[in-house]
Amino acid sequence: MFIFIMVVQAIVAALLVGVILMQKSEGGGLGTGGSPTGFMSARGAADFLSRTTSILATVFVVLSIVLAAMAAGAGNGRAIDTSLKRDVAPVQAPVDPLAPAAGAQPAPQAT
Repeated sequence: MFIFIMVVQAIVAALLVGVILMQKSEGGGLGTGGSPTGFMSARGAADFLSRTTSILATVFVVLSIVLAAMAAGAGNGRAIDTSLKRDVAPVQAPVDPLAPAAGAQPAPQAT
């Protein structure tokens, strides 16, 4: 069920991006104003795109809340996944290469 809702949300997100990009720029974004003879310049198309944008945005937010609740395991009693937990080995002191080895006899000194 979780994967199905994630796929639906991805589709809704793609549709939302497409609908937003099809709308006419009201503020003349990046210094370019739209011409009145543009592709989607009719008022009916603008109303349809605005309504579609608000519906898709609402569906996206609702799906986000549902997915967050499912991921948190609201009431399922599921434990946190620890499959990626790494046990870190204790840090050892660096070995001094000039120090005598442990258990080695000291060399006899010449007199």
